[in-house]
Amino acid sequence: MITRLRRLRRTPALRALVREHDVLPRNLILPLFITEVESEPTEIHSMPGVKRWPVDRVNEIAQEAADAGVGAVLLFGIPAEKDDQGTQASADEGIVQQGVRALRAGGFDGVVITDVCLCEYTDHGHCGLLDDAGTVLNDPTLQRLADTAVSQVRAGADMVAPSAMMDGQVAAIRDALDDNDYEHIPILSYSVKYASSFYGPFRDAADGAPKFGDRRSHQMDPGNGREADREHAVDVEEGADILMVKPGLAYLDIVRRTREAFPEYPLAAYNVSGEYSMVKAAAAQGWIDERAVVLETLTAFKRAGADLVLTYHALDAARWLAS
Repeated sequence: MITRLRRLRRTPALRALVREHDVLPRNLILPLFITEVESEPTEIHSMPGVKRWPVDRVNEIAQEAADAGVGAVLLFGIPAEKDDQGTQASADEGIVQQGVRALRAGGFDGVVITDVCLCEYTDHGHCGLLDDAGTVLNDPTLQRLADTAVSQVRAGADMVAPSAMMDGQVAAIRDALDDNDYEHIPILSYSVKYASSFYGPFRDAADGAPKFGDRRSHQMDPGNGREADREHAVDVEEGADILMVKPGLAYLDIVRRTREAFPEYPLAAYNVSGEYSMVKAAAAQGWIDERAVVLETLTAFKRAGADLVLTYHALDAARWLAS
């Protein structure tokens, strides 16, 4: 007998019938940048097609995403003022808090997730508070993160996503949410976040680059795989509801490893800014088919085991999938 695997590849209908993994718009999360600095939507030079949105216009892009079937939006903020404490991160009138309320006032009823970190709000650009020597302080930062999460939920967020990579951040946030009667709010934890070179365009977008040093003291070493298991396990113990691997494309082995180690937990992968911008740059040169490459990339995340994909391609991908 001759095995002929091509029998099930002969027509589009046959291929669709036996396809093992599909990308669905409802499994995509669109990151959005909300700004107090610009008064009009402003394209980010290093991220073609991505804009910073003023509060009074953010409902436009969020509603576009919802109409296309995108599952959720994730909000990042660019404040007008920064200080060494990242005060605006937890302010009731902080930019993300304003953005959440604007979405709700505008009738947006989709899932709103908020990023919980200090890097966009500190004048030094680091993810936490610093001592006099410029060292990121873990435990003093936890209260700032907890206060930020509570203020965002008070504004109307459906879910919080701590990304600072401080040890104990999930527990601190969980306790604070519960103490404020927000025990129903889930935590999407950046449980595995590498000190990656793929974040460059994001730092342009969010004005969040550190003024000195780097983030290798708290984000993971790209050479480590087993350590990811420990990071996930700690966040699970502290109360994380969804796990995440960031970046995604260069860490598909970690996505697969996580799916096998934590099969019962929803798993997200972040298709980060550098991955996005490389595709956009190559497509602009005519070197690749953007639509085909994006959908193939998203399929790879699903095949590796991700349930959710955070991606700047989300709106385009949702429209392509619908067509």
